Amino acid sequence: MTIRTDVLKRAFGVARLRPWRVLLLVLLSLWLLQAHVAQAVYKVEVEAPRPIREMLQDHLDLSRYKDRDDITPDQFDYMVETVGEQVRQFTSTEGYFDPTTTTRVEGEGDKRVVHVMVDPGARTLIRNVDVQVTGQAATHSPEQIAQMRAKWGLPVGEPFRQQAWDKAKEDALFELQRHTYYGARLAASQARIEPDELRADLSAHYASGPAYLLGPLHVSGTRRYPEQIIHNVNPLSVGEPYRVERLLELQRAIQNQPYFSNVQVELDQPQGAAANPPDGVVTAPVHVTVREYPAHRLNSGVGYTTDTGAQIEGRYSYYNLFNRAWTFDSQARLEQKRSYLFAETAMPPDSRTFRNSLYSSYERTIDIENTDTTSWRAGLKRSRSREKYDVTMSLDFYYDDLLPVGQEHQLSKALVPAFAWTRRDVDNPVFPRRGNVISTQVGVAAKNLLSDATFLRLYGRIRQYVPVGNRDLFIARLELGADMTGDSASSIPASLRFRAGGSDSIRGYGYQSIGTKSGSSVLPAKYLGTASLEYQYWFKPDWGAAVFWDAGTATDNLKGIRIFNGVGIGARWRSPVGPVQLDVGYGVEEHQFRPHISLGVAF
Repeated sequence: MTIRTDVLKRAFGVARLRPWRVLLLVLLSLWLLQAHVAQAVYKVEVEAPRPIREMLQDHLDLSRYKDRDDITPDQFDYMVETVGEQVRQFTSTEGYFDPTTTTRVEGEGDKRVVHVMVDPGARTLIRNVDVQVTGQAATHSPEQIAQMRAKWGLPVGEPFRQQAWDKAKEDALFELQRHTYYGARLAASQARIEPDELRADLSAHYASGPAYLLGPLHVSGTRRYPEQIIHNVNPLSVGEPYRVERLLELQRAIQNQPYFSNVQVELDQPQGAAANPPDGVVTAPVHVTVREYPAHRLNSGVGYTTDTGAQIEGRYSYYNLFNRAWTFDSQARLEQKRSYLFAETAMPPDSRTFRNSLYSSYERTIDIENTDTTSWRAGLKRSRSREKYDVTMSLDFYYDDLLPVGQEHQLSKALVPAFAWTRRDVDNPVFPRRGNVISTQVGVAAKNLLSDATFLRLYGRIRQYVPVGNRDLFIARLELGADMTGDSASSIPASLRFRAGGSDSIRGYGYQSIGTKSGSSVLPAKYLGTASLEYQYWFKPDWGAAVFWDAGTATDNLKGIRIFNGVGIGARWRSPVGPVQLDVGYGVEEHQFRPHISLGVAF
């Protein structure tokens, strides 16, 4: 390339160039030279079966550099010439070891199109799988080894894939390590490929090492809260066989306490001769490392539901009352139709993991079906929360003021010993897809013993989750409640009676709009029954649609029951802060549509 200096001189307006202008001319010359040598961008079109095509489009050098404008002709030609070698490397990871690749370049400059046509050929299949285990497990745990082989992730007859081969080895090792053989390792592995026969022979040999038993619990990281709290909630026993599920159970038990922000649980590895005992059994201490929450915590949040409107919430907790790890928890929630205040003082869990507490609450609802309710509650509680079960025994005093529009105040009180039991058996506590949640409550009151009526209160609720395919979900719900008494329903506190309707009850009807009619008001009733069936279609991992049918009633009289039905559609979003539901329900009996929205954000 020739650069005319007379043109450059005229451009700079002088016949003699100064040093800084010489430097600028050199830089300009280099830029023009690069622009002359470099090639323009090009396009790449890959023709191959879909999984292979997507992989090649993402990883071939020709595809990765197609938007670069500094590729020289030699570099471009080299990528075209060697594309077949790259294709073979990538397709072999999917079990195609003898692909045929044809490359064609059309056009010039930025109009060039590189056509890469790939015939992957026949796929290599698994012919033999040899999974062997040596060590303590070979003689003491044949069932565990059989289960590990049964779960092998790349069985005979399946196509060979490098990623599946790596995962199968890792999963088999985890299956051995998760129960008893904590120190197990992969001793040797081989994938022998026979390209001519399109077959692969796999072998993986594991050394189980000694059997592990759980030793005593060691705790580190506690400063302001007693270490004894962790020992009290520890479900493990010294001498039991090691299982990873049991360590996770301990971790969750500690995390369920309000004192610790982070928990790590691991085994202390024995050293020296202790790592290889003559009897093949190692007793390893369990080491727990915790990070504590500060003594003071303040939380807040906002939300909205069509039942009670917009809400704002604040919560203050203090975790070291009396310098003995007693907790003080207070909460205030303001909604458009409801106000709620709560305060509780609780002791740390005892040696049986029970927590004893004293609490009180105030709740006021305004204009719920032309009814205002003020409820005071105070009581004592002894509760225990474990992996799947919650148990609560309580003694509560209720004092309620129910005011229907245009009527007299209905004052009622009750002293209620109660028992509550909850079981959570779901795969995910926030976004469950499989399992169920069951809760039951039993309470009793005796007239003239700080109570206006004698009654037996029963309540139960179950929600069942059934996965459909890889994403979809079927949910069934049943809810039953009864206040069994010979006295008037008005003698039972309103907060212990039942109404139906709303987002988590019968959609298509107003919040608590189904109950006992009294003038223009709807009063809570003695009996409750609701049911729901819902199908959720998830077209994306976090976005879905739903169809549902709800039915039920709340009444004082079991004769001539009127069932209210609601049907509708909705949208679902698994947001970072929790599930969001937007539904439109049609109340069949009232012939009207109602929106139902539920969302919240915590800070």
